[in-house]
This record gives sequence, structure tokens and C-alpha cells, in this order.
Amino acid sequence: MVEISFLTESDRARWEVLARGKDTYFEVERRDDDYERTWRRLLDDEQIRGIAARLDGKMVGIAHYLFHASVWYAGRCYLADLFVDAEVRRRGIATAVIEWVARDAKENGFPGLYWNTLEDAPARALYDKVGKFHKGLIHYAYRRDTNQISPQLLAAD
Repeated sequence: MVEISFLTESDRARWEVLARGKDTYFEVERRDDDYERTWRRLLDDEQIRGIAARLDGKMVGIAHYLFHASVWYAGRCYLADLFVDAEVRRRGIATAVIEWVARDAKENGFPGLYWNTLEDAPARALYDKVGKFHKGLIHYAYRRDTNQISPQLLAAD
């Protein structure tokens, strides 16, 4: 049976193992202080939350999410990270985590839950079952490449 709870100080070491596993999987590089800063936010910020999924007492999954205002809706919850140890996947852990986050969000007045994933992510099989796929929706993230922007535009910022 999967047990889910908020992260606590005693979860720090195992959380970092899983967080680094997530980053390795998605080919993201972070510095040690990035993990420390995120850990503090997960424990200390009321809008940012971190949870652990445990199987037989061992932490095997993590999720990070945040609540935010919405222009058109009562409030939204963004599931920023969901990672389950490869050794225990396909046992309902990720589904249980998503349902837990959705319930927590609704109970706190943020009923809309959403997340992003890679187009070819194996988790899409699950996400297509529990979520609503918005065909044609394209996600953009702004990244300024200072090498391609004129100095006049930079000075205007």
C-alpha cells in the first residue's frame, strides 16, 4: 500500500536522491545549492509543497507542486515535478500521488490541477488516462539569449 505525506526534515537525504534521479532522467544539471534552496522552499513556503510516496516504509516517489492565482479560475495548482523510482513504477504510485495532490489542491481552494511533460515521456500513458490532453497546445518558455539581442534592447529593460 502506498502512503503519501508531506516531506519532513528527516526525508532530506532520500528526497535528494530522488530529485537528482529526476534531474538525471530529464538531463537537467543543478548545483548543490539549488537542491538546498528548493528543499527549504518545500518545507517553509505555504504555496509550494513537497510530498513523499512510500511503499513498505521506503520513500520511492516525490512530487513538488505550487498553488497560484488564476485570471479566469478560482485558483490553480501546478504539479511541477513527479518522480517515482524506476524499480517500483507501474504499481499505481504516480496515480496515487496525482490524486493526493488534486485532493490537497481542492481542499485549499485551488481546484484546477495541471502539469507539463515531454512529448515522448513514458509517463504519458498514465497522464492520458488521468488527465485531459489539450491537443495542439504548445508550451513556450521565454529564454533571452543575450548574444542575439541588441545592446539598445538590453538597456531598455
